[in-house]
Amino acid sequence: MSEQTPVLECNNLSVSYFTRAGEIPAVVDFNLRVMSGEAVGIVGESGCGKSTVALAIMQYMGNNGDIVGGEIKFNGQDMAAMSEEELRQLRGSKISMVYQEPMASLNPSMLIGEQLAEVFICHEGTSMDEGKARAVEMLAAVRLPEPARIMASYPHQISGGQQQRVVIAMALLSKPELLLLDEPTTALDVTVQSGIIDLIKDIAKEFGTSMIYISHNLGLILETCDRMTVMYSGEAVEEGTVDEVFDHMRHPYTHGLFASIPLPGADKNERPLVPIRGQLPLPHQRPVGCSFGPRCDFFKEGQCDQGPISMRGIDGEELHHARCERLNEIDWSTHKSEGVSSEDIEAGEVVLEVDHMKKYYEIRDNSLAALLSGDRIKWVKANEDISFNAREAETVAIVGESGCGKSTFAKVLMGLEQATGGEIRLHGQDLGKVPVQQRQPQTVSLLQMIFQNPFDTLNPSHTVGSQISRVIKRFGVESDPVKIQNRVFELLDLVKLPRDFAYRRPRQLSGGQKQRIGIARAFAGNPSVVIADEPVSALDVSVQAAVAALLMEIQREFRTTLIFISHDLSVVRYLSDRVVVMYLGHLVEQGTTDQVFAPPYHPYTEALLSAVPIADTSVEKREIVLSGEMPSATNPLSGCPFQTRCHRKIGSVCEDEMPPERMLADGHRMRCHLDQSELDAMEPVFVMGNDKTAA
Repeated sequence: MSEQTPVLECNNLSVSYFTRAGEIPAVVDFNLRVMSGEAVGIVGESGCGKSTVALAIMQYMGNNGDIVGGEIKFNGQDMAAMSEEELRQLRGSKISMVYQEPMASLNPSMLIGEQLAEVFICHEGTSMDEGKARAVEMLAAVRLPEPARIMASYPHQISGGQQQRVVIAMALLSKPELLLLDEPTTALDVTVQSGIIDLIKDIAKEFGTSMIYISHNLGLILETCDRMTVMYSGEAVEEGTVDEVFDHMRHPYTHGLFASIPLPGADKNERPLVPIRGQLPLPHQRPVGCSFGPRCDFFKEGQCDQGPISMRGIDGEELHHARCERLNEIDWSTHKSEGVSSEDIEAGEVVLEVDHMKKYYEIRDNSLAALLSGDRIKWVKANEDISFNAREAETVAIVGESGCGKSTFAKVLMGLEQATGGEIRLHGQDLGKVPVQQRQPQTVSLLQMIFQNPFDTLNPSHTVGSQISRVIKRFGVESDPVKIQNRVFELLDLVKLPRDFAYRRPRQLSGGQKQRIGIARAFAGNPSVVIADEPVSALDVSVQAAVAALLMEIQREFRTTLIFISHDLSVVRYLSDRVVVMYLGHLVEQGTTDQVFAPPYHPYTEALLSAVPIADTSVEKREIVLSGEMPSATNPLSGCPFQTRCHRKIGSVCEDEMPPERMLADGHRMRCHLDQSELDAMEPVFVMGNDKTAA
């Protein structure tokens, strides 16, 4: 292969799926070129065709999918002309893929070592022993601790981040020329995500691997890729180098995506996000002309709806192209997407008081060693001495990695678990030890929850209206059928959905629409406090912006207290008034959003902020790599819980003594042994803009 031959080339690629309803065109006229050692990103909303492109490259489109136009070439060879045996040898050897959900790629009934060794056995004909030996080396290369233990484990015995590293190791075992990554970090904590992104970049550089990175996270694309393609409704609408697209974006859809992202400068009141209006068209219902036309602020009748629109080059930028009929007419220098600003909500009286709350889980060990030692009972300290308040109309965010105790606290608050110690008072009433079955309906109605996954929280056999009306009846809001029906319609109006959605079933709704129904149901009982557990993490950025705006609008109208649980610090910074940072069951820092997101930081907060990918080329960010492993919750350490991973550890005092809670400013509290002079000398994690204003 010559240096000029691309590793992968998609020329005018069109992919369709064939159903009983006819042909469904999923990808239309798609072009992509990936050179040796290059990383190319593909971004866009769910349903835009990103994953279909990846599956077409892998030739994994199932029985009803087919390439109906164009071609895919690998190292200059047309993949359509390859036999099934040639494709089988190519997959996993020359081309590998890392999927979004690691457990979908791992066999739960096989040891990890056996699964990794299979790659060498299938593609190189090695023995099992030789394959395992080489697999251990790759596990060490992807920075997994104790590779021998991982090899002897089943997938369910290791964490999600470790599972994803195993899948990456599996994809890299045969040193592929092309690596496809389909949302490989979406479900991971920001710290794990940051480590895996650095790992992928280092490994790809070491082996000279070309990469196609599929993601809706524009910050990750900025950190990992050389070039990028923006897709909308099965078409590429903009392409170019990462700097060209980020700094001189030209397609209205690309501008819409960036206006939906909570960058550091965004403010929920003064500079709110601007969601893209309307819905992504179904593949068989694309409009004539520009697919983005019905959602575009610059649509011009008679110009943008006159047949197929081709990609056009942008003057002075050789690799930069956009699919827009009005490419040279729109003056982006004078256009800024700005939402409608609003006044700050003034917080009211304290509604929720958490006072030294603890939650322990008992574990009984019936092993022979435990019986002989007499140490049969252990405790998992999920929450340890949690104290904070939340006021009326205030948004309090609880942040931290998986396993820090966020969801456990939510379960205790909801009555699904009972506190081991301390108190949780709602309007003065202690609920910490009262299970939900023993709570009065009025009390239950005051505490409602919005769950992370809208797909699993709605009954598929009942209509949307019946599920909302059940809450209204159950909590005694209304009893008259006509008034209940009117209340359902009012709630649908509130979440900006058509009233006829009351007669639809969940399968007829998109993910964003289902989450809106979840919000309507949560507010049906007129709650005082709503716990939102990762309510936008499963949604596209434009839908995410719309749901965030909706939550704020409803909160403003009803003065509801919002407990916002999330690991996405960008969304937390945008939405919250105050932030509570948790680590391994302990509350390590709390304060207003401005206090927590500016120095001085707790070292854990500092590391969390450093791991957040920022979709802005003007932002400089300090990189802090967390080493070490999180201690076991069944065997907690004496001293500071963060000591095993802390980049600012100062010695034995961190190992021997629990840090006292310190008041740094009005409302800003922290548990850390660092000297005040070191806290005062901390530099900001983010430095923004040309003037390098700290953020």
